[in-house]
Amino acid sequence: MSRRDVVVTGLGATSPLGGDVASTWDAMLAGRSGVRPLTDEWAAQLPVRIAAKVAVDPSEVLDRVRLRKLDRSEALALIAAAEAWKDAGLADAGLDTERLAVVVGSGIGGAQTLLAQDDILEASGPRRVSPHTVPMLMPNGPAAYVGLDYRAKAGVHAPTSACATGAEAMAWGLDIIRSGRADVVIAGGTEAVIHPLPIAGFASMRAMSTRNDDPERASRPWDKGRDGFVLGEGSAIVILESAEHAAARGARVHAVLAGAAMTSDGYDIVQPHPESEGGGRAMRAALRDSGLTGADIKHVNAHATSTPVGDMAEVFGVRRELGDHPVLTATKSMTGHLLGAAGALETIATVLSVRDGIIPPTINLDDPDDALTLDVAMHKARQMDVPAALNNSFGFGGHNVALIFHRA
Repeated sequence: MSRRDVVVTGLGATSPLGGDVASTWDAMLAGRSGVRPLTDEWAAQLPVRIAAKVAVDPSEVLDRVRLRKLDRSEALALIAAAEAWKDAGLADAGLDTERLAVVVGSGIGGAQTLLAQDDILEASGPRRVSPHTVPMLMPNGPAAYVGLDYRAKAGVHAPTSACATGAEAMAWGLDIIRSGRADVVIAGGTEAVIHPLPIAGFASMRAMSTRNDDPERASRPWDKGRDGFVLGEGSAIVILESAEHAAARGARVHAVLAGAAMTSDGYDIVQPHPESEGGGRAMRAALRDSGLTGADIKHVNAHATSTPVGDMAEVFGVRRELGDHPVLTATKSMTGHLLGAAGALETIATVLSVRDGIIPPTINLDDPDDALTLDVAMHKARQMDVPAALNNSFGFGGHNVALIFHRA
């Protein structure tokens, strides 16, 4: 493949912290939590009764007629994509849609539609099942609807790599542009599965925090008292563009996506390798791809979900591959874990850290794990020069993605 510089020209998000990038970023920098009690009747019977729902419901943004044809994950993706497209200034750019691709994935997909329509089938029979059921539940639905909105004709793709999905979409986008297949890629992730069945399943695995009486302090990466992740929902989308194409239209550049790598553990379906062997290989390969060294990486936006094994495995990998100097943060302490959208939202946080020279805090880190020997931006945002940063995302199945961004 030809090597072409790839830049980030658009950012869009809807998250537990805000309905767009600006409000999400402001809340991150302020150290606010988006985790709340679940007040739905169905939550009363569950062992976990907290989650991080989006701050702005899709019904406040999209019209009711369109929402009836969309799974919640699809609606969130369309909202984030619209913001990213506008931020990139592509509405009036005269873009050749045969040079536009989409890579938007989800870790679980249209589970809410599947479960809701199954309830209707059981209660009222097959004639009452919505004719929109299949497009709403299919895992490529979010990517397909985004592609249709912007008439993308260079390919529409939907990676499904659990919690690494959103970051993997960025890596695919980088490869697509470098290959010469497209000039612009809409890339990101989306997830909306705050529903009793996924919560019950995760809880049965003992993967989730049970701090029901203290939701805002439940997600606590690297803390000795961490007891699992908090489920979140949302979507984050970025516009990736060849530097040549961006320069030709005078686009604003947020940062450069300098390198990416994807590996797999070959270890366990849910547990990461305890020394982050696969994650470490991803970091090492991303460095090679970017042409940078570990010494160049000043900040790591960590995957850190607030699980006992995963948090420290990642720290061991960062220290081994990059050294002792990077400043870490774990934004899931505020957003909860957005599963397939997590890596995309954390991509936006990493890009903004590089662009603005500030690292959002890790909240709730009151009693750090004894093995946490790296510097962490704790409790409050840290202003510092961030010429280059790395974003890690890992997923069930042993998926590992490392992304490296540097200043434009």
